[in-house]
Amino acid sequence: MAPHTDDNWTTTPVTAALVRGACELERTEYGVLPHRLPARARAQVSDGQLAMAEAQPSGVRLVFRTSATVVELDALRTKMAYVGAPPRPDGVYDLLIDGALAAQAHVTGGNVMTVDMATGTRETRPGPVGTVRFAGLPDRLKDVEIWLPYNEITQLVALRTDAPVACVPEGGRKVWLHHGSSISHGSDAAGPSSTWPALAAGLGGVDLVNLGLGGGALLDPFTARAMRDTAADLISVKIGINVVNADLMRLRAFTPAVHGFLDTIREGHPTVPLLVVSPIHCPIHEDTPGPSAPDFGNLIEGRLQFRAAGDPAERAAGKLTLNVIRDELAGVVEQRAADDPNLYYLDGRDLYGEADFAELPLPDQLHPDAATHRRIGERFHARAFGTDGAFRS
Repeated sequence: MAPHTDDNWTTTPVTAALVRGACELERTEYGVLPHRLPARARAQVSDGQLAMAEAQPSGVRLVFRTSATVVELDALRTKMAYVGAPPRPDGVYDLLIDGALAAQAHVTGGNVMTVDMATGTRETRPGPVGTVRFAGLPDRLKDVEIWLPYNEITQLVALRTDAPVACVPEGGRKVWLHHGSSISHGSDAAGPSSTWPALAAGLGGVDLVNLGLGGGALLDPFTARAMRDTAADLISVKIGINVVNADLMRLRAFTPAVHGFLDTIREGHPTVPLLVVSPIHCPIHEDTPGPSAPDFGNLIEGRLQFRAAGDPAERAAGKLTLNVIRDELAGVVEQRAADDPNLYYLDGRDLYGEADFAELPLPDQLHPDAATHRRIGERFHARAFGTDGAFRS
């Protein structure tokens, strides 16, 4: 949709004062690009998947106070496409007014990054800046949040409103820092404010910093250092599925890596409640090691699925499965909790278990759909923020 051009509109620069949930804003030729990992972390890895994931702004939102009835945001997206797979849906922008979802919209134009999953190669086709427009907003002073798409790299170009904009002071709410895989990143949630961490944060009345990184929850030291250096009142780490589906390490390396990851977080947050969450139920990898591999058998029907390409017999050689990882994580937390009373463990199957899979199966065998995100978010809130939970008040 073409932007409004009336001279009496207010254009507000997009600065860190308006952005929540991002680690850094990188200045580009178009505007600013939110990052969820700091530059020093990005410099330590050449993985294209991680570079894409951390620049997809899951949990990142613009927050401001205004009496505007129309809001426009110019943005340059980079949308993902996969060779041989059905087109990915457009990213969604969620508009919240005083904390309640009021509207959703998409942006047009933008770049397209095409990934060949068979070879790992990527190619980007450039496109134009687009505009997201929200009209008919209440004619009163209100707090507005624009949650950015979790599945599109988003450069923020310009914010326009038909009334002035003011910053919303921070403070008064606890900050929850969460790290996990594509399931925490968003997978197939209905929108950026309804990923399971966003839903749980809304129910818990906390401000979310989401370090869910699709394909990137791999116990990387630079991620632990980023968490160590991020201000937070509550912290959770959801570990396991990416380590298995990347076939990244064996049991001998996994357990010390978990200890090291937690050690680093504790350097910056020695007494903050820290919740370790094991994987949700995922039948293909419960007892079968990785790697995960695309299963193109249903592409003719427009569906991409995954399968476990490992051999269950390889567990004897130390290959990891989800059940092995759950046992190890429970043991690590039990061992450390003797000296760390603010360390907790949550079995991911309490969020989504075998019975849930029978009712709400994972459409591609790895990732939850929108209904499952809601279920996981509600259950996490009940277990983590409840009277006996790690994040209880």
